[in-house]
Amino acid sequence: MPLSIAELDRMPAAAAAELLATCCGSKRWVTEMLSRRPFGSRETLTTSGETIWQQLTPADWVEAFRQHPRIGARDARGPAAEEQSGMDAASVATRAALVELNHEYEQRFGYIYIVCATGRSAEELLAAAQSRLLNPPGIELATAALEQQKITRLRLEKLVQ
Repeated sequence: MPLSIAELDRMPAAAAAELLATCCGSKRWVTEMLSRRPFGSRETLTTSGETIWQQLTPADWVEAFRQHPRIGARDARGPAAEEQSGMDAASVATRAALVELNHEYEQRFGYIYIVCATGRSAEELLAAAQSRLLNPPGIELATAALEQQKITRLRLEKLVQ
């Protein structure tokens, strides 16, 4: 259930931290977000989220990535289940290819394939994974971080409406 900005600004820090952690799994990001309360507006909330994300280290980014289910995982819950709804119509072959690519991606980069899946079909997610698997590690980390930033922004926008 969406909150107002005023409700997020007033709630106890522990409760706000729990909600913010559903938007981004980096502990440092959550701590920094809490330190910026009160936000006062939705724009300040989302801008703060992006600014803080850009100031984090690669280790913080990878920590956030680890909070996601794999793309196409049948156990996706919460926001991830809705975000990955494009997988609902995926063929068995597409799902199998994504499972294989997820594994290959993790072996190559050391973290799961992160992509903003909202509004994208299973075939689009598969094509993106195939393309990104060819990236050099530094480029891919920056790409994954940008995708996480998009996910976080969408989740923050849904949190406060």
